[in-house]
Amino acid sequence: MRVLVTGGAGFIGSHLCEALLAEGHEVVAVDNLLTGRLENIAHLLSHPRFRFFQQDVLEFELMPVDAIYHLASPASPVGYRRYPIETLVVNSLGTLRLLEGAKEYGARFVFASTSEIYGDPLVHPQSEEYFGNVNPVGPRSCYDEGKRFGEAATMEFVREYGVDARIARIFNTYGPRMDPHDGRVVPNFIMRALLDEPLEIYGDGRQTRSLCFVSDMVAGLRLLMERDGLAGTVVNLGNPDERTVLDLAELIRRLTGSSAPLVFLPPRPDDPGRRCPDIRRARELLGWEPLVPLEAGLVETIAYFRDVVAQIAVRDE
Repeated sequence: MRVLVTGGAGFIGSHLCEALLAEGHEVVAVDNLLTGRLENIAHLLSHPRFRFFQQDVLEFELMPVDAIYHLASPASPVGYRRYPIETLVVNSLGTLRLLEGAKEYGARFVFASTSEIYGDPLVHPQSEEYFGNVNPVGPRSCYDEGKRFGEAATMEFVREYGVDARIARIFNTYGPRMDPHDGRVVPNFIMRALLDEPLEIYGDGRQTRSLCFVSDMVAGLRLLMERDGLAGTVVNLGNPDERTVLDLAELIRRLTGSSAPLVFLPPRPDDPGRRCPDIRRARELLGWEPLVPLEAGLVETIAYFRDVVAQIAVRDE
């Protein structure tokens, strides 16, 4: 099967490309490297069934494929605040263009949406039926509303043209190949702990996150793509193991052996207070749930960031 992965040099996208190649598929990856990193796929570039195009999805010449995973988009607050217009465009015009390609070539389509479409939720945990509590003009709206538009476009192509498209609402995901400077809680805490710098907590630290290891996320995305009869289905993918940010900081300090202090900063605008997925639909339709315990996943992620820190030290010598 020939599979197109947009955002293929990104954190989740690179792991997805790797998994698809391991299963014998031909993979075409597209990434303009706005926030993706070539080093994430360097080990794949010589693979005979892998092709990489450093292009924007609006410029890439679409080709016949059997499946399209649309992951292209900045995904961290640092990334989408640096590139707000590009974030809006890739999730709107980019999604429409790829849906046209899915329609033309009869490809199955998965749109990588986000838990951010729930905003600062008034319902807990968040199920797929919840419409969300999003600020449409706030500093996070380029991402939140871009993804909401992408979901709406995907559903209209299902209804109007019979495109076999599905929507994954991805909750917080972590693991090796995260950008060490993307500002999200896991790389931020780990890098600071390894460098013995203060761990920055925005607000009082009682806000919660539910962290899913990247291998579990890739497995969920693939099941959503590969199961028949799911056109028009929206599925939460994430780990319902809910932890406070303060608990995560303490756990990462323990696992890194760091004595770095905690510092408390003003809350970030529109930062959700609680975030936890209801994954009953994923269990029922996909037979999926996360398998990697948080501590085990963090140990592997910390090992990756230790290598990053070592490389930085060598470059600085």
